[in-house]
Amino acid sequence: MKNLNKLLDEYEGMSGYRIVEKHVLSYELFFVHRSLETVRDTDTTATDVTVYVDHDGVMGDSTFHVYRSMTEDDIKNKIKTAASRALLVSNQPYELPDGGKLEEKLPTDLDKYEPKTLGRMIADAVYDADNVPGGSINALEIFIYREEKHVVNSRGVDKKQTVNRVMIEAIPTFTDRDESVELYEDHRFTKFDREKITAEISEKMKEVSDRYRAEKPGKELNVNVVLRPHEIASLCGELSYDCNYQAIYMHANLHKDGDDLQPGDCDKINLTMKGVIEGSENSAYFDGDGAKLTDTVIIKDGVVCGSHGSYRFGQYLGVKEPSGALGCIELGAGTLTDEEIGKEPYIDVVSMSGIQVDLYNDYIGGEIRLAYYYDGEKTTPVTGVSMSAKLSDVLSSLRLSKKTDVCRNYKGPVKLLMKGVSVL
Repeated sequence: MKNLNKLLDEYEGMSGYRIVEKHVLSYELFFVHRSLETVRDTDTTATDVTVYVDHDGVMGDSTFHVYRSMTEDDIKNKIKTAASRALLVSNQPYELPDGGKLEEKLPTDLDKYEPKTLGRMIADAVYDADNVPGGSINALEIFIYREEKHVVNSRGVDKKQTVNRVMIEAIPTFTDRDESVELYEDHRFTKFDREKITAEISEKMKEVSDRYRAEKPGKELNVNVVLRPHEIASLCGELSYDCNYQAIYMHANLHKDGDDLQPGDCDKINLTMKGVIEGSENSAYFDGDGAKLTDTVIIKDGVVCGSHGSYRFGQYLGVKEPSGALGCIELGAGTLTDEEIGKEPYIDVVSMSGIQVDLYNDYIGGEIRLAYYYDGEKTTPVTGVSMSAKLSDVLSSLRLSKKTDVCRNYKGPVKLLMKGVSVL
């Protein structure tokens, strides 16, 4: 890094630079059924350099990779080539983040364990859930990561952060006679919780069995629909992009400050973009430009009240202190309880092919792969249906659960109830 800084500082044909170095240590376990087939250790470093050049009243940039095998002459040639290519790019000028040294570690307890020990603990927690008649965990892959990100630029930024995280990929399978059904489970965390891992996989083992038995309802339904964290996070992501500096700058946003998204009687949305959410692997103290991250409320009591985004687009909009590219979303808890949900027929969505949210066309919907339909008396698994509704109607009447959890970059209610949705 020091040598790279020196070579960049010595080159006179540019106006600035940024270096992003990612060092990743991983310990990976691959199981087939319960048999450990492969163990892999990796140690990788990726270094990217972006060169900025002011020209003709505009600003250009170009990025190249640096490998440890490169000589000084190789790097000098790369810098020269990148500076030439930057002359072909014409962006509105902006300043890079300035100053600031930082070295932090994201909250975790994973570093208390040796990777081999942690891997075995995780595998044991997963296989504790492998007890459903007719079911099995066909494959299991465990990835234990320690990632260090280092950002340096020509204006004095020198920031480093470390995150410890785990990703589990499991294939729960249910077999009856000659037919099998599989589901894919992707579970991520930054703190080890054996009971939570087992509970998560146990739920998927039940779901794969129910997926085998699921059938398409005999008629079109107009019914309440319950979404879970993955889909709630996608909805929040669409709402948050509508408040992003880049969307606003490009006139791609639909709403502006003061717009009321929920004029009806419902649980009001309180949405905050955050840098750090404990338990989320997306947490960070600074973004890819090295800019400080500042938590920002963008929707309060259902009313748009703020915006967020990168240092560059914040400058384009004249924001004095841009928030930085925040990677986490927190949605405030609501008032909904499970007892209230069960007062009317509803469909509890477990898995979708991907929820579709279109603010401009006022639409929310998508294909449902597995759900549970409660008709007021009994609950049955259903599949092969799609849901659709007006997004404005959903927002004006939605309910949010009291209970919250963390799912990837999302923290918030574990259930969102949409009223009067068409399911066919």
